[in-house]
Amino acid sequence: MKILKEGHSFIGTPLIVGLVLIGVGGNEISIIIGILFILVSLFCIYFFRDPKVQITDGDNLILSPCNGMVLEVSETEKDKIVRVFLSVLDVHLQRSPVAGRVVSVEYKPGKFLKAMKPQAHIVNEQNIIIIENKSGKYFVKQVAGILARRCVSWVKSGDVLKRGDKIGMIKFSSQVDLHMPKTVNIRVKQGDKVVAGVTIFATLNY
Repeated sequence: MKILKEGHSFIGTPLIVGLVLIGVGGNEISIIIGILFILVSLFCIYFFRDPKVQITDGDNLILSPCNGMVLEVSETEKDKIVRVFLSVLDVHLQRSPVAGRVVSVEYKPGKFLKAMKPQAHIVNEQNIIIIENKSGKYFVKQVAGILARRCVSWVKSGDVLKRGDKIGMIKFSSQVDLHMPKTVNIRVKQGDKVVAGVTIFATLNY
C-alpha cells in the first residue's frame, strides 16, 4: 500500500519527535509523550494511505469519486447530485468518476463548518473540478470540513482523464459532492458506503 506524498510531513515530524523524546528524554513523562507522538504518526500513515483498487469496468458507468457514506441524493432543474461524507477513517483521495477532459479547477475560499452540516457544501472552502465528455459535464466538489483545512487538486485544465484516475485529496474529515447530468440513473441512496473508483454512482441512459 502506498502513502500519499501529502502525508509525509504529518508522518515524519511526530515520528522523529517521538523517537527523540523516548531516546533522550530520560524520564517516564518524556517516554509517554514520545509514545503519543508515535501513535499520531501511525494514525497519519493510516489516514494518508493509498490502497490499490480494481477500477470498475463497464459501459456508461459513473463511478464514485471518493470513499465514504452517502449523505444525500438530490435533483435540481439542471443536474443530479450525490453528496458523500468522509470520516477521518476513510481513504481521502479522490478519483475521476468518468473519462473526459478537465474543463477547469476552481478554488473557492469559505468557512469550515462540520462537513455534515446542511450548508457546508455551499459556504465551506472547496475546490470544484469540472470534467466534460460527450454525455455532459461532471462537477466534483472537494469540500473542506471542521478538521479538513485544505483541498488538494492534482489535475489542471486541459488534462485528459481515464475513469478512476486520481484527481486530488482532502486533508482530514470532509465532504465530496458529484453533480451529474439529468440524464443519468442514480444507483446509490442515502446511507450507502461507497468506494472511489469501485462503487457505481449512476449509469447513463444510452
